[in-house]
Amino acid sequence: MLAEGPLLVVRDLSVAFRQGQRETLAVDRISFSVKKGETVALVGESGSGKSVTALSILKLLPYPAARHPSGAILFKGQDLLPMREPEIRHVRGDDISIIFQEPMTSLNPLHTVEKQIGEALLLHRGLVGEPARARTLELLTQVGIPDPKTRLNSYPHQLSGGQRQRVMIAMALANEPDLLIADEPTTALDVTVQAQILNLLKELQTRLGMAMLFITHDLGIVRKIAESVCVMKQGSIVEHGPVSRVFSAPKHSYTCALLAAEPKPDPAPVCAGAPIVVETKDLKVWFPIKRGVMRRVVGHIKAVDGVNIAVRQGETLGIVGESGSGKTTLGLAILRLISSDGPIVFFGSSIDGLTFRKMRPFRRHMQIVFQDPYGSLSPRMSVSDIIEEGLLVHHPRMGKAQREQRVIAALRDVGLDPELRFRYPHEFSGGQRQRIAVARAVVLEPTFVVLDEPTSALDMLIQAQIVDLLRTLQKRRNLTYMFISHDLRVVAALSSHVVVMRHGKVMEEGPAAQLFAGPKSDYTRALFAAAFNLETAPEGVVAQ
Repeated sequence: MLAEGPLLVVRDLSVAFRQGQRETLAVDRISFSVKKGETVALVGESGSGKSVTALSILKLLPYPAARHPSGAILFKGQDLLPMREPEIRHVRGDDISIIFQEPMTSLNPLHTVEKQIGEALLLHRGLVGEPARARTLELLTQVGIPDPKTRLNSYPHQLSGGQRQRVMIAMALANEPDLLIADEPTTALDVTVQAQILNLLKELQTRLGMAMLFITHDLGIVRKIAESVCVMKQGSIVEHGPVSRVFSAPKHSYTCALLAAEPKPDPAPVCAGAPIVVETKDLKVWFPIKRGVMRRVVGHIKAVDGVNIAVRQGETLGIVGESGSGKTTLGLAILRLISSDGPIVFFGSSIDGLTFRKMRPFRRHMQIVFQDPYGSLSPRMSVSDIIEEGLLVHHPRMGKAQREQRVIAALRDVGLDPELRFRYPHEFSGGQRQRIAVARAVVLEPTFVVLDEPTSALDMLIQAQIVDLLRTLQKRRNLTYMFISHDLRVVAALSSHVVVMRHGKVMEEGPAAQLFAGPKSDYTRALFAAAFNLETAPEGVVAQ
């Protein structure tokens, strides 16, 4: 039963950022409230003002570059905005806590798990020594860290993504806050881990009776976790209300567009007579484990362990599985970007034993689009230079005018204005940067493209646009895709054949429609349950 009266009231809040003489309004007079024990979701695409709103509540914005032209943030009736830094510190981590999107950048890489959780206990409760350690172990147990005693002295890089996020949750809940702000806490996680984290948050919320402000762009998560939702666009709340009403009868066109953005299944048809583009048999990628002074090999990490695949021209092969299942390693091995054992055949030619120099003629026919376009695009090169680079390497005799025409054509193919080609990657949005990465791959007119999680970091609307773009390019150029992802909705939209991997092995494979309709292995059923019905997330599917 929810308590009467709101715990948090955000009233007429505006946020502006000053850069030089220019001021940009990021949030424009928004209002909403959160009751005790209630979960309110803030949804919208990147740049809509969701995170800026959350950071304003705890005064974590870069002041004085940021300011509030209007508004009030009332927590238990007290306005937080006028508070000075010493005053707001008593609220942060005690009455209100926050979980950030990327735990690897939120956790201090130089401090152990015990020290980082202990810091919150020391600052607000004065706990040190054995009482602090006991409370830390209790928190790690609550958030489902297996064998928590062994993790006290672990550093963030020694934990998996799911474990790091659980440690962040433990830190946030250390002092049993009344309000928890969760800023995209599951975006970078696999579906099984995502389901576990959401179930964990719900369970802890019920147990502690805390309120939650949940920020996300995934509407599927909103359906499962929130009672109320506020839809944000360009700094304004365009629609708000109970989740059941907003999702069943949206009033604003932008909300309708968000709900319609989920990719629809429309994979390229499989032609049985089409030539096999790439084929592997018993492919293995084993990384040696070395220990001792002499660095002797004591074992191997079997990242890819005996995988057989065959992809026909014009087909999309979906590779799905959790982090660490070997998906990306398989793609890199097929492209000969890492060493592997076992035959790799590309259009009838064996390429597994070729040297770097002998591989070069094949490179322009085999391209890759990486997960993070900001990391894979050089910040020192213009878009024109980035796309043209492959042409300079693989077509050295091509004239400058012809190269420029190919660059312009590639940008048009991916839906970008060629006039923008002299700008740099930081001047583009995430979706635009991913389009540039696709243009860089297709400018060489390849036959086979590995797509390594190309939509996982994108908003729903942008994600749907990229899926449509990839589908259009495939039909126009008869491209063959290997689509690597943990987002099964996107895989279902694009793939005609699906391979499910776990611990380097193929657990199950088959035609996409058949596999999604009736998975045979327990692991595949658990994976699909986590992806398509987060309420029935499996327990113990992965030790994250």
